[in-house]
Amino acid sequence: MIKIAITGPESSGKTTLCESLSDYFKISYIPEYARTYLTQTNGKYNQSDLDKICQGQLENFQACTHSIRICDSDFSTLEIWSYYKYGNVSELINNSVKQDIFDLHILCSPDIPWEADTLRENPDNRDELFELYKQSLLLYNKHFIIVSGNHKKRLSKSLKSIVGLQEK
Repeated sequence: MIKIAITGPESSGKTTLCESLSDYFKISYIPEYARTYLTQTNGKYNQSDLDKICQGQLENFQACTHSIRICDSDFSTLEIWSYYKYGNVSELINNSVKQDIFDLHILCSPDIPWEADTLRENPDNRDELFELYKQSLLLYNKHFIIVSGNHKKRLSKSLKSIVGLQEK
């Protein structure tokens, strides 16, 4: 089983990449649980809700039985957001980030245009957040690649890395 996490700041192409990868491998991807949760709360949340989102993401990940698990978002998203917005990170999220459950993290660069939606909050600091994602992946010694440019380039680089994992 190969476990892939697509991560990065808001509006950096994560879901689009997940959709293309799931089409290519003919499987469904694991959606970002934060979107599900925040849709139910009309976008309102506090710090304790981040633990609920973390638990929901983990449960959805564990419930997936595909030979390739493609996860829209990872736990570093919650770590970064909690620290950025509240100045600290819960033990649950911290422990989830430290676990090495993904074989590959695909970090999406925010070098594509911002697309507003009702659940997004930060159109102006995506580059700063991107650096925090990269620092987190390096800190926890995660295996990751960075994808940038147009969607075709992102998809091609991602597929090459995933196929490389399959061949091991």
